[in-house]
Amino acid sequence: AKIEFGIGDNLVSLAEYARMHGKAYRTVRQKAELGNFRTARKIGRNWVINKNEPYIDYRYKHKR
Repeated sequence: AKIEFGIGDNLVSLAEYARMHGKAYRTVRQKAELGNFRTARKIGRNWVINKNEPYIDYRYKHKR
């Protein structure tokens, strides 16, 4: 059975998403667990995310 979230076939694993954005899998997974992605979902024990979601770094940057 195929699971639909209303966003079609754009779902990829977090590992694939991390590869697409040149990030470490652990970093992406931590962001997903903290709720920092709009489209990341856990299906059973697997995380999936919309491949079109932008990767945004929310860390504070000092302005000089």
